[in-house]
Amino acid sequence: MEKPVLYLENADIYQRDNLVLSKVNLTMNKGDFYYLIGKTGSGKSSLIKTLYGDLRLQRGIGNIVDFDLKNLKEKEIPFLRRKIGVVFQDFKLLNDRTVFENLEFVLKATGWKNKQQIKLKIEEVLSKVSMKTKYYKKTFELSGGEQQRVAVARALLNDPELILADEPTGNLDPKTSLEVMELLNEIHKSGKTILMATHDYQLLVKFKQKTLKCEAGELFEVAQKALV
Repeated sequence: MEKPVLYLENADIYQRDNLVLSKVNLTMNKGDFYYLIGKTGSGKSSLIKTLYGDLRLQRGIGNIVDFDLKNLKEKEIPFLRRKIGVVFQDFKLLNDRTVFENLEFVLKATGWKNKQQIKLKIEEVLSKVSMKTKYYKKTFELSGGEQQRVAVARALLNDPELILADEPTGNLDPKTSLEVMELLNEIHKSGKTILMATHDYQLLVKFKQKTLKCEAGELFEVAQKALV
């Protein structure tokens, strides 16, 4: 049997010294899509930050794309992040650079050297998010939806085994949110594994997937009908 992409067993999630989620159990296999919901401060972002190595897993078992989160060393974090793609609410793009330069920066930082291969890879991911014709634009010239498309393209650069999306539609209007969600849905259909934190219940109802909820210090799965 194939190993899970993400496996947590009795994992305690901390934000600084505060325990925000206790005894988290979660298994995600290749091709899964889970929403992560819960009120502000319920532990969603802390969980996602723990998964990409920004917060330390102090107790329990945690494995993500073959990395042991509990024993993760500082020098291993860049290698972990090459195997996962992260999409942030506030895009986290470099505003003084073009779309192409933003993506080139990430590839060079993760060890790509061949200029032609870099160019082809950037063209490939920009095509996937329908942004190929805007490669030359500075990111501040783009709309919020276009910036998030570039952020999704960036998450796809190293062909990640898992995409972590932390409120990817949080700063977007409803129409643009739908477009970004349709894009993530297409990426999921291509075989990618996605964990997406969101506040947007309309998206959950329209694009039905398994849903996890953070509440009262616990993480549990909720039935679709409970969301309506």
